Amino acid sequence: MLDSDTKRRIDTARDILVGKVPDPKSQVEQITIALIYKFMDDMDAEAEELGGQRKFFTGDYSRYGWAKLMRSGLGGFETLNLYAEAISKMPENSGVPPLFRDIFKNAYLPYRDPETLRSFLKIIDEFVYDHSERLGDAFEYLLSVLGSQGDAGQFRTPRHVIDFIVKIVDPKKHETILDPACGTAGFLISSYKHIVAANTDAQGHLTMTPDERGKLAQNLKGYDISPDMVRLSLVNLYLHGFTDPHIDEYDTLTSDEKWNEYVDVILANPPFMSPKGGIKPHNRFSVQSKRSEVLFIDYMAEHLTPTGRAGVIVPEGIIFQSQSAYAQLRKMLVEESLVAVVSLPAGVFNPYSGVKTSILILDKALAKKVDTIAFFKIENDGFSLGAQRRAGGKDDLPQACAEITEYLGRCRAKESLNDYRPSLGFVVPKDKLAATGDFNLSGERYRDDGARNHIYPLVRLGDVCTINPRKSQLGGLSPDMRVSFVPMADLNEHQIAFNPSDEKALSDVSASYTYFEDSDVLLAKVTPCFENGKAGIAKGLTNGIGFGSSEFYVLRCNAKALPEWIYYCVTHPYFRGKAIAQMTGTGGLQRVPRSFVEEFEIPLPPLDIQKEIVAEIGGYQDEIERLSRRIVEEQRNIEAAVSHAWGDGEAPETEDR
Repeated sequence: MLDSDTKRRIDTARDILVGKVPDPKSQVEQITIALIYKFMDDMDAEAEELGGQRKFFTGDYSRYGWAKLMRSGLGGFETLNLYAEAISKMPENSGVPPLFRDIFKNAYLPYRDPETLRSFLKIIDEFVYDHSERLGDAFEYLLSVLGSQGDAGQFRTPRHVIDFIVKIVDPKKHETILDPACGTAGFLISSYKHIVAANTDAQGHLTMTPDERGKLAQNLKGYDISPDMVRLSLVNLYLHGFTDPHIDEYDTLTSDEKWNEYVDVILANPPFMSPKGGIKPHNRFSVQSKRSEVLFIDYMAEHLTPTGRAGVIVPEGIIFQSQSAYAQLRKMLVEESLVAVVSLPAGVFNPYSGVKTSILILDKALAKKVDTIAFFKIENDGFSLGAQRRAGGKDDLPQACAEITEYLGRCRAKESLNDYRPSLGFVVPKDKLAATGDFNLSGERYRDDGARNHIYPLVRLGDVCTINPRKSQLGGLSPDMRVSFVPMADLNEHQIAFNPSDEKALSDVSASYTYFEDSDVLLAKVTPCFENGKAGIAKGLTNGIGFGSSEFYVLRCNAKALPEWIYYCVTHPYFRGKAIAQMTGTGGLQRVPRSFVEEFEIPLPPLDIQKEIVAEIGGYQDEIERLSRRIVEEQRNIEAAVSHAWGDGEAPETEDR
């Protein structure tokens, strides 16, 4: 568990560097290099205390020892020059093991400000190498700043999602485990912790033999194309107790040097993006493609042993893209290894990307024994799905894990699935997927909702709404007339109201933007905005007219339907689930087809019943707002109770106030 002092040190180190090293990745590299430098000196000091000898800072390298670097009589520029020289020469130090030499490879000091370096080294000096899990937790916290997208579409996988996948795949102590796009080794470390926990008795004693522990360390392997990521992986594993971690700088897609190596378990979140012009792979892949996501999944499926298993995060293109390479890949997966598909919420990678993803669970032995595939849908992962991910709220992951584990267990035991009723998923025969022709893996396409008893008649949305009214209705208006302008950012998530804060001349917006009027329902049609619940009813528009994003559908109700009723219908999870399954497009720009919206059937109560239902919902919304205000008030009471300890009911001013 990360303690507050360690977190403070890391935050302070980053704060010191940010003025000279604004890039988070470079900050992490500088802190990593300094920590390993300090820890090598700590290990030398520990060896001396135990009657041994120094091995890192000896001979010509003794002058670079940490104590000499930090001595009080050393001037600012002398410290800077000594440190810069030390980290650049460390790869030549024969007393340093290959692991540390790799970490210092190409290391340099990217600034020449002695005061910044002094302050930085003073904070690093507070860290002590003590062989504890605390250092590993600290480094994982440091790595959390690497959440932003890399040039190749890499995203740091949230820890709770990694742990969820590892628990489902359930790697064992005797199995070889690989992440072929390992980043900072999150999947490998989670696998290690999972195996250790599974082999610890009730008294907290590890039941593995020394040979088994050594074998486990040898069995965990990772590849990454980026030398920077390899460096961070090596440090991360080392600080988690791996004295000889196995991470290779290797291009999984274009090199075939390791093609003949197979493993029992693969866990990965491979890069989603392909460079301009595509990947230029070798010719040993079963599926011919230049798309990195296709090639990575092909690689993983082909490099499992006959009893191998995998858990892989994939972009939505893998799930439904109709291009031949995607369809060929899905066919291979369904026929040879796929046992389950888990749909994740669109906001899992926020704030860095709203890309929609799923998890593929592969089991080569099991897939050959069963004729079904299970589909599960995660609506909530324990964090808010807005731009800033905050812990709290509903969490479907534990329930999903239990239901997936039960499904896999029943299949392995050849038990009947007749009474298997998961709350978050359902089971589909493989021949139903094959019948689509392209083996589409969108679960909602196959959901059988059974007979539905409708209290009110069903009508097409297109019969009660005009979808995207024509601009010809604006004929005769002055081009100088002011109208509201509503970009996508103004539309709220899961809130019926929004504030049209901008306005423009009619002539500036009439040609290129979507037209709407007061009381029209706006619905985002593009991913991730649609999945995130962006919709609302236009009210208070300047001169009653608005224009906005071309990614809006505008629904103008006729006399049979209230705008509020239409809003609640098109933001209902049933509509959203069906719409997501029908989205079309490429990459991260899938859209809900207009034809789907027009043809979708909704229940249509009489107007007076619609008004009653809308009023009932309004009451629920009022209660939610009241409780939200109450939460804020009680939070202030908590703060006031603590502030009272400072006297006069007021706490000292802080930067957060």
